[in-house]
This record gives sequence, C-alpha cells and structure tokens, in this order.
Amino acid sequence: MARSAKKVWRHRVFYFMLLPGLLWFAVYRYAPMYGAVIAFKDFDLFGGIWASPWADPWYKHFKLFYDSPYFSELLLNTFLISFYKLIFGTLPPIVMALMLNECRSTWFRNLIQTLSYMPHFLSWVIIYGILLAFLSQSTGLLNRLLVDWGGNSVPFLQSTDWFRSILVGSDIWQNAGWGAIIYLAAMTGVDPTLYEAARVDGASRLRMIWHITIPGIRNVIVLLLILRLGHMLDAGFDQIYILYNIQVYPVADIIDTWVFRTGLQQMNFSLASAVGLFKSVIGLILILGANRIAKKWGEGIW
Repeated sequence: MARSAKKVWRHRVFYFMLLPGLLWFAVYRYAPMYGAVIAFKDFDLFGGIWASPWADPWYKHFKLFYDSPYFSELLLNTFLISFYKLIFGTLPPIVMALMLNECRSTWFRNLIQTLSYMPHFLSWVIIYGILLAFLSQSTGLLNRLLVDWGGNSVPFLQSTDWFRSILVGSDIWQNAGWGAIIYLAAMTGVDPTLYEAARVDGASRLRMIWHITIPGIRNVIVLLLILRLGHMLDAGFDQIYILYNIQVYPVADIIDTWVFRTGLQQMNFSLASAVGLFKSVIGLILILGANRIAKKWGEGIW
C-alpha cells in the first residue's frame, strides 16, 4: 500500500492533469446513471424519480417496446444502417491516411488533409442543405442533368431504394478525413528503421505499406472497430432525424427516432429510459464479445 502511495506521489503531476477528465466523467457520465431507475417505474414528472410508483410488472416498459408492431423493423433498420456504416466506413479513412502518408509534396498533403476533414465540422443541417442542392427531385443539380440528358428525375431523398446509400455515403464523406488523422498519428509511431531495412532489401512502396505500415497500425484499427461496435444501436440519430421523411420510414426509422417520437414527444420518459438501457446492455455485450475475439488475435483493448 505504501509502495503504491509513493508511486502515486511520484507521478502526482500526471494524476493532477488527469483529474479534470475524471471529474467530467463523474459528473456528466456516472452521476446521471441513477436516472436509469426510471425504466422500472411509471415516471411522474411532478412527483420526481423516487416518488414515482414502480412499474407492475417491473419489465412493463421493456415489454411495451418489444410488443410494438415496429420492433423488428426498428431493430433491423438500426443494425443494417450501423453495419453498412461500419463496413463501408472503415476502409476509406485508412486508405486516405496511407495515401497522405506516402505523399511527398508537403503543401499538397496539407491541402488535401484540410479539405478532407473540413466536413467533420459541418452540422447535419448544413449537409442536408448540400444534399438537397444536389439531389432534390425538382431543383437538384444531379436531377437537372438527368433530365437534360433525356432521362427522368429520381426522388433520391424520398426513395426507399436510395436513402440508406445516401446515409452511408454522406457519413463517409463527413468522417473519412477526420478518421484519417487518427491513422496518420498512428503511422508516426511505426519504427522508421523498418522502412530503411526494407529499402535495403529492395522492397517497393506497396510492399512496405502492406508489410510494415498496415501491421504497425493494426492495433489502432482493431481498437476503433471495437469502439464502433459498441455503438451499433446508435446508427446516427442526428443524421437520420434531419434527413428522413415519412416516405422512407420503412428503411430509415431506427430505435432512436422512434423513441424520440413515442417516448419524448409524448412524454413517456419511462419508455425512453427503458429503450436506452436496452441499447446500453446490447452495446456492452458487443464490446465484450468483440474484445474477446480480438484478444485471440493479440489485439484486445484490455
């Protein structure tokens, strides 16, 4: 015990630097967790959490969500949209980071990097305006070109055939540049002597990328994949809520948008809390399972 205390005291400056982050998590992440009890109560807004009666049975609000006629559709849409974003959104930032890392022109690399991560700072309201300018059926640039070339306009934003592709494509466009920064930072940690040895052996740049760079950032790739798996039931509420409309509900309505309409707008806070707790449990199971699988490859988080 005394030995541990001495070690903490020796590194007290670092622990002091860590304190604001710990306080933030304690206040904004852990303290509100007591509100999860609402999921097991018939919450009364005026009575408060503890004065509200317990639900009978205790799983009443979970059953209400499960018995909803939209349950299977909501779960399928949420998983599919998250899965598409995970599968198609993982590779572009890695490829972009590799290309920027291999670029020898400093000004060109900085220009492309700046332009690529700039969309990350745009809100989905602005991105929706951009999509509307290009994809609107009546005034969109793409549809006007299609009509001018003798074709028919396509309702991209109101079509169940196109909407998920637009969601995934716009998400990649917004986040690929930002994700590339993380992989570029990881590439700076690769031992440069490995590249020197590879050049002596006559390895090409593609060979060095495949055998040195990618294995060097493999742990970061696995880490980000595991963290994204924990958010498989999120699917991006902000993006979908702004972009979707009643015509695309069958392919775009996810758990969060349904909870917003049914739980929050109708002030059914117990239902909203129950669904949030359900999502958290599923996310925890996915993270634990993904980490267990990654450990077999020697790349687990813990």
